Amino acid sequence: MASFNRVILIGNLTRDVELRTIPSGTAVTEIGLAVNEKVKRGEEWIETTTFVDITFFGRMAEVLSEYAKKGNPLFIEGRLKLDTWEKDGKRHSKLKVIGEKMQLLGGKSGGGKSKPQADDDYDEPATSPDSLPF
Repeated sequence: MASFNRVILIGNLTRDVELRTIPSGTAVTEIGLAVNEKVKRGEEWIETTTFVDITFFGRMAEVLSEYAKKGNPLFIEGRLKLDTWEKDGKRHSKLKVIGEKMQLLGGKSGGGKSKPQADDDYDEPATSPDSLPF
C-alpha cells in the first residue's frame, strides 16, 4: 500500500525568524506556528491552540527570515518527520514538519517591502478553514 505524508497549516508565527547556515552552506530556519481551532464543548465554543515546529531549508528559509515577523499569518505545506535522539541514556522523539511550500498571508507589513510568493506554482486555497468539513 502506498503512503501519503502531507501537512497543510495556517497559523501565526510564535517568534521572529532566525536564519542559520549548516556546514554544507544551506540556509535553515526553525519556526514555531500557533494554529488556532474553535471546539464546541457543551454549549460553549472554546479556542484551543496547537504549537507546531517547522523547519525550512534553502531559499524558503531565506525568504522567511527576510519578510516574516512574529505574529504574521502563514500558510504552510510540508511533510511530517519524526526526530529521535538519545540523551543521558534515554531515547527521546519529537514530531515536526519539514516545510516545502509557504505563503505569507495578510497585507503588507510595516517595512514597505512587497509580499513575496515563495512558490510561484502554488495558488492560495479558494476555501477558508471555516468552510472545511472536518
